[in-house]
Amino acid sequence: MSTVRKQVVQHQHKGASIFWVILALALGTFALGTTEFASMTLVPYIASDLGVDVAQVSYAISAYALGVVIGSPIIMVLAVRVRRRTLLIALATLMALANGLSALAPSLNWLIFFRFLSGLPHGAYFGVAMLLAASLVPPEMKARAVSRVFIGLTLATIIGVPFATWMGQTVGWRSGIGIVAILATITALLVYFLAPNQAVADNASPKKELQTLKNREVWLTLGIAAIGFGGIFCVYTYLAETLIQVTQVEPFKIPIMMAVFGIGATLGTLVCGWAADKSALAAAFWSLVLSTVVLAIYPSVTGNYWALIPVVFFIGCGLGLATIVQARLMDVAPDGQTMTGALVQCAFNLANAIGPWVGSLVILSGQGIAATGYAAALLSLGGLVMWWLTHRESRRAVSLKVNLNPSPAKCTD
Repeated sequence: MSTVRKQVVQHQHKGASIFWVILALALGTFALGTTEFASMTLVPYIASDLGVDVAQVSYAISAYALGVVIGSPIIMVLAVRVRRRTLLIALATLMALANGLSALAPSLNWLIFFRFLSGLPHGAYFGVAMLLAASLVPPEMKARAVSRVFIGLTLATIIGVPFATWMGQTVGWRSGIGIVAILATITALLVYFLAPNQAVADNASPKKELQTLKNREVWLTLGIAAIGFGGIFCVYTYLAETLIQVTQVEPFKIPIMMAVFGIGATLGTLVCGWAADKSALAAAFWSLVLSTVVLAIYPSVTGNYWALIPVVFFIGCGLGLATIVQARLMDVAPDGQTMTGALVQCAFNLANAIGPWVGSLVILSGQGIAATGYAAALLSLGGLVMWWLTHRESRRAVSLKVNLNPSPAKCTD
């Protein structure tokens, strides 16, 4: 076999191997997306089975989010010297164990505790999985690799959540959460057999990761996610109720609209991954502009189901911003990627708290549930303000670097 042919075969084999590794990593994000979003749709069935109010079950939802915020940075800093494959296997195992215990919870208090445990590995898994995927491809393709890992979460909104909800309706809510434990177990096995056992960088240390917190560009970029994403959740949280109250559709059309959102999120993630490889800041700007426009249009089309479909599709596309933010953080904090990988998920969950809260204020003020779109558009505008501050800080940092390291003067004869 000629040398050229051997290189072609090796390249094809490597490409195939990367595909399977990313697929294994995406299965983990699929499981995380399913457990996070399906737990919301299973609330009525949990309340009925445990004999508590629906409002009390919401404590379990909040406990999961709290687990994400607490667990993500702590795990990522303490495990900075652990090989990524080993850490991913441990996180997937914890995911399987905690979700399995959640499915067996004998009371609400135990469920709240087990959901907190379930949230602990969430952000760390996302962060490590995306970093591992990015390390497998050339620098100019890292955002696309990240988007393919994140796509597991968007696919969960199309497949995982409806399936878990159906399981909860037909078999019981415990099966809807228990299925996640099975998915997580399969993820751990696939990562063990497929993922490369990369060595840890010699200079990796918790102290070095914590230095990232001094970087203003990191915090401003996270602000884009925390505020800009809030607009999407402000609408998504109340979408089903809007379809019932305002659009007045038949019940079977509600899951279809949710699937439209998920399809938009999936395609948006792929497109944003490609765009972020060109310019993360430019991609973030246009993503936020698109979200602001469609969110502002949303209230005016809620009375017409067919007009609402393309608007909800493009609102879902806005989830691609997560890939852009992750790619941007890899650029501005190359020495603290494990920490920023965790902080992205903290920002994402903060947006998941801000959006519904702002929407509730609009509804309680008597503006009507469709008016959540206007509030969402304002949150997206807030994300654009954070983008402007980030852009300005980026230019300042570049200018400072040029001034500190001026180009040497050219020699003349």
